[in-house]
Amino acid sequence: MAFSELIKQQAFRRSGGRCECRRRGHGHDYSGRCHTTLTRATAQFHHVHAHGVGGHDGLSNCQVLCRACHLRTASYGRR
Repeated sequence: MAFSELIKQQAFRRSGGRCECRRRGHGHDYSGRCHTTLTRATAQFHHVHAHGVGGHDGLSNCQVLCRACHLRTASYGRR
């Protein structure tokens, strides 16, 4: 399953057009958050909790990430 366009729109609005990654080891600055500015076309949407561990396709489980942060997630490309 995947996020609906409505969920993606809501998540992007919540993010303020910036990557929401706060993962340790991703090389973020002192604030701990990636500050990459995104457009709706460059934003990627990641399940905080994968389907395999009971994750859902709702807004609270949707994280807006830049491509670099998304590729570094342990569950990238898995279900």
